[in-house]
Amino acid sequence: MDQRANVAAERRIHAAERHGGPGPARSPRIGFKRHLRPEISGEAVYLLSARGTTALSGRPAQILAPLLDGSHSVDEVYREASSELPPWQIEEVLGRMGEAGLIGYRSAAPDADAGAEAYWDLAGLDGDHITGALPKALLGVVPLGVDPEPVIAACRSAGLRAAVTGEDDRDADLTLVLCCDYLDPALEQVNTAMLADRRAWLPATTGGADVWIGPFFRPGAGPCWSCLAVRLLGHHRAEVCLRREAGAGPPETSLPLTRALGALSVALEAAKWLAGHRHEGQDTVWTLDTLTLASRRHPLDRRPQCPACGDPGLVARRVDAPVVPAARPKAAAGGTGERALTPEEVWKRYGRLADPVTGVTAAIRRDPRGPAFLNGYLAGPNLALGGEDLSQVRAGLRTQSGGKGVTDLDARVSALCEAVERYSGVRAGDEPVVRDSLRALGADAVHPDACQLFHPRQYRDRAAWNAVNTAFQHVPEPFDPDARIDWTPVWSLTGERPRLLPTDLLYYRRAGSPGTPSVRADSNGNAAGSSLEDAIVQGFLELAERDAVALWWYNRTRHPAADLRSFGDPWITGVDERYAALGREVWVLDITSDLGVPVMAAVSRRAGGPAEDIMLGFGAHFDPRIALRRALAELGQLLPVTLGARPDGTGYGTTDPGLLAWWTRATVRRHPYLLPDPQTAPRTAADLPFTPRACLGEDIAHITGLARDRGLEVLVLDQTRPDIGMPVVKVVVPGLRHFWARFAPGRLYDVPVRLGRLPAPTAYEDLNPIPLFL
Repeated sequence: MDQRANVAAERRIHAAERHGGPGPARSPRIGFKRHLRPEISGEAVYLLSARGTTALSGRPAQILAPLLDGSHSVDEVYREASSELPPWQIEEVLGRMGEAGLIGYRSAAPDADAGAEAYWDLAGLDGDHITGALPKALLGVVPLGVDPEPVIAACRSAGLRAAVTGEDDRDADLTLVLCCDYLDPALEQVNTAMLADRRAWLPATTGGADVWIGPFFRPGAGPCWSCLAVRLLGHHRAEVCLRREAGAGPPETSLPLTRALGALSVALEAAKWLAGHRHEGQDTVWTLDTLTLASRRHPLDRRPQCPACGDPGLVARRVDAPVVPAARPKAAAGGTGERALTPEEVWKRYGRLADPVTGVTAAIRRDPRGPAFLNGYLAGPNLALGGEDLSQVRAGLRTQSGGKGVTDLDARVSALCEAVERYSGVRAGDEPVVRDSLRALGADAVHPDACQLFHPRQYRDRAAWNAVNTAFQHVPEPFDPDARIDWTPVWSLTGERPRLLPTDLLYYRRAGSPGTPSVRADSNGNAAGSSLEDAIVQGFLELAERDAVALWWYNRTRHPAADLRSFGDPWITGVDERYAALGREVWVLDITSDLGVPVMAAVSRRAGGPAEDIMLGFGAHFDPRIALRRALAELGQLLPVTLGARPDGTGYGTTDPGLLAWWTRATVRRHPYLLPDPQTAPRTAADLPFTPRACLGEDIAHITGLARDRGLEVLVLDQTRPDIGMPVVKVVVPGLRHFWARFAPGRLYDVPVRLGRLPAPTAYEDLNPIPLFL
């Protein structure tokens, strides 16, 4: 026998053993891993396992396989096989088997649990080593209002040493924290202690209809509980408000069987961790629905800006930095926009953010009420409504964020982007602020009245107006220039310098935050994109769209139709037929304003009935064809709400009184401005020239120049959250109108006259008394 080959083979096998085999002094026995059973058939050796079958071909494998039954040492394997194989070949085959994790050393202990050793071998560990070492590890159990005995008993049945300890017990190899709720305030203290000592810990809820386990928090190597709590709070805003008011949570919902199942599950996870088994799933929250036995893993991202485990100054530094757009090529054309990434790329990169536990929205789901030809998705409660009290949370729960598009994927990505946009726009507390008054800040500060644009008469009559209108249309208190409030820097693309705007005008208020009563953020100009440049362009286009809509709606001017068939787009030209099949008419108005950005208003009404259920959809884009697509896609978002309407005025998919009044009473005869202007020929594609630009940076340069030429300022706030990654901005152009009822002097009165739509400005009392309801 070649002793050098023997030693070399042993080294290769030892190196392949993750935990190392016993040393030569123990005369180790070598054999196939315990989770493998060899079967020799024909010219191959088949290794059967619970995870499939591995085939080893060739004569050397057939000769060695009978010797690898765990009863021979390496030296004996060489001796028995040397009559048929040269030592170098034995070394090579054994070495390859060891590196592949197929063979290892065997214990000679007569009382060894073969099944347990096979299980750990299957996990890629050394079963012999683990079964001996695992009982020596200590699992500390910290109960937070939970009886720990069932879990401790389950752990002991798994061969673990488990005992109740405090969160400051440093002797435990792993700390298991049992709780009823992952938002239990006591978990913050545990998290702080574990981060300070850099100790791993595992949260779990084993009672209730749903079992939750994980993630394994490893200070310095991943997220912490605070990172998870932020995401959980986003999904449980209503519950947090209810618990704050009621002082109690939901009742216990479990069976002895489900509690036992939870205890055994968490004991198994703790045992695997202490054994050294590591996999990506341990960085997730694992949930088990005990009613259906459906389980799911929810990936959790670390929040780089987390005040507990990260750098809480990240957001402030991002916001304080100048916004410098890059020359970003347009990678995705068609659909309803021009983006830096394709919809497929966006979903692949950010789709994980749609998760009911660790995502920014619970799920992205197709609107089940819509007809097959519509691509509409829902993305959870609308966070733009704020959440200062339970009534506003309720309003947010009734109003869904959503997405639309030409294709199913376009709509799904659109819904995800809107959810991220709304999530990123909620004030988190780490945004940079300057607390002072408008008068003291001087020229750097922008008066909020230049953005909110309420008329003095609206402030005077606000109590009566607010009593009969929705939260979207509420008029706040008049702004006090001497009041000390929070201001946040924004970057002026036109002036290339920082400016200041009230923080509560830029970010939605968090639940329980009183905020500034004279200002309130809305979603106008907020946009998420596949790049910063993409988001800026989309934010500005939304402002241009809503400004044009306000000029048309409140002045009730007449506009030409858009000739849908002239654009040669099958998706556009097929819309009227699809709506006709539902008993509806559809047309589009060109309402482009003095900004020169094509803006389209899609209108649809029910034909042949007393209620016309008039719906609207708007779209803006440099390319008029895309503007048309956007308007028609948005029109489709409202359609599912009206499909169940009955002649008696019931069956609508909403309880909003303003919407119901409009749908059941409004007609095009009473509102002729909704119809195409009969004195003007329809606009064709040839009437709406478009010069394509190669990159989004060129679009931003065009926007900046357009604004300067009209005496407007383009302000940008980078709202991108480091833990999300998807670029989000808020674009503000003081003076541009919102399509909600805001009647301050300025463009609303001047532009229609300048464009020749009206001979004189509309008097305040003659403006459309119906506030736009979108």
